[in-house]
Amino acid sequence: MTQKVALLSIGAAAFLWGIIGIFVTYLYEMGFTPTQVVTVRALSASLFLVLYILIKNRNYLKIKVADSKYFVGTGVISFLFFNWCLFSAIDQMSISVAAILLYTAPAFVTIFSWLMFKEALTKRKITALLVTLIGSSFVVGILPSLNESISLVGLVLGVGSGFFYGLYSIFGKFALQKYHPLTVTVYTFLFAAVAITPFSGLWNVLSLFSNLYVWIFIIGLGFLSTMLPFLLYTKGLSTIESSKASIIATMEPVVASLVGFAIFHETLTFYQYVGIILVIAAVLIVQETAKTTSKQPIIRDKASV
Repeated sequence: MTQKVALLSIGAAAFLWGIIGIFVTYLYEMGFTPTQVVTVRALSASLFLVLYILIKNRNYLKIKVADSKYFVGTGVISFLFFNWCLFSAIDQMSISVAAILLYTAPAFVTIFSWLMFKEALTKRKITALLVTLIGSSFVVGILPSLNESISLVGLVLGVGSGFFYGLYSIFGKFALQKYHPLTVTVYTFLFAAVAITPFSGLWNVLSLFSNLYVWIFIIGLGFLSTMLPFLLYTKGLSTIESSKASIIATMEPVVASLVGFAIFHETLTFYQYVGIILVIAAVLIVQETAKTTSKQPIIRDKASV
């Protein structure tokens, strides 16, 4: 894969993550709850990934029972709560604001890494944290007028999505020491699906599955905005540095904002746009200038994996 194709692959992944709000919003309109949408995403993504691995290399499905703790972390503690918070936030506020609050995750990862792995808090990282805080304050309306434009529940859900998404990088770091990224990702979805399905109440909305559009949105959610971008992102990382990939991926909230504006006619204030720019800038700031020599693919689960 050439550098140009790799960059396009990463960009395509970010775009597909950015349009997740389309499928989530329409599934809400069809009658699904946030918990049911999370369940549908976990189940559909698990199915698509298992089928892909069975074709590609069945050895990626082999794990030790004792290592299940890693996937409880990535699948249950991180994926489930991250998705539930994100999808609930989309139900409470605009897709644009929900997406940008998700991007507080790098700040949480920086703090977690400092506490758990003793990674240095450099001036670059501290600056990024402060810019993230200021940018998020503009997005939710705390600044400049100290008059919140979104509810407290929406704020907690939005920041919560960033918090639990940040935990994914921590749990994933341990899992990746023993398993291939495909293995970690498929078991993340499988553990999440097993954990949430009994509490989802999907059996109460079985009649909705007779609607063809529901299946179209489910395929869009599980395949277009979950499995496919993960494969594109991982493939691109085999050629370019992870820092470059992360920078390109910051187009995700931009795409989400455009989706909200173009399809759902959402509008933002001038200061919210300023906040979005600041949060994206913080993600760029935290990237180290030194080129990484590692080609190890990293996992993404976005509206995200």
